[in-house]
Amino acid sequence: MMPNQRREKMLELIREDGHAKVVNLSRIFKVTEVTIRQDLEKLEEEGFVIREHGGAYLTNIDMNVRNITLQHQENLENKIAIAHKAVEYILDGDTIILDSGSTTTEIAKLISGYQNLTVITNALNIALILGAQAGINVNVTGGEFKAPTLSLTGQKAADFFLNIHVDKLFLATAGITLKSGLTYPGISDIVVKRTMVESANEIFLVADSTKIGKDSFASLGPLSMIDTLITDSRIKPEDIEWLKTYDVKFSIAELQQTT
Repeated sequence: MMPNQRREKMLELIREDGHAKVVNLSRIFKVTEVTIRQDLEKLEEEGFVIREHGGAYLTNIDMNVRNITLQHQENLENKIAIAHKAVEYILDGDTIILDSGSTTTEIAKLISGYQNLTVITNALNIALILGAQAGINVNVTGGEFKAPTLSLTGQKAADFFLNIHVDKLFLATAGITLKSGLTYPGISDIVVKRTMVESANEIFLVADSTKIGKDSFASLGPLSMIDTLITDSRIKPEDIEWLKTYDVKFSIAELQQTT
């Protein structure tokens, strides 16, 4: 891996977790701690991180947590369109899981007027959005707090889903490829998402079209583990073709008209 590629992947990890230790990055990328420190120095010079003893943390992370705002806000128009399509699959009386993420947050913003709906989430911002809604019962997992995604992760979060059975899961992802399947920058999230998948009768992957063809750090599993991909109308024709070729069921959300 070239140094610039390594730093890009390293920044992806830090953006997901909010911080990283030199010793862990050295093990993950199989380079010396001296090399990692040099990489972090470069990322600090570029304004992405702030170095501290033994590691580094993301810039502006404290402000984002205080304001309860997510780091990943790009392609928001696409995500809003996907959210409008996703809520069409939610019915009164359902028990659903909303994974953490910017697209699932947009889904939460549209959930209102339901009767006897139960929502389980590992995202604190989603819990705050839905917590005061009449007719909605909100359950939040335990686990380790991740500031950039305002979420709870790790084994304790995963254990929450043991012996739980839900109607639908709305799952987020960082990347989708035929070779690697569903991929994520955070290793600690994999165990959580795996138990979410095992708990759900029907799995909807909500991912904007820029995620298709993108490969992130850790793989959750093949595309065959999901039932339906919900993406936006900016999906490339060649991506539609390979999804059809490999029998991946998908639903395309039209972008919302603006006035």
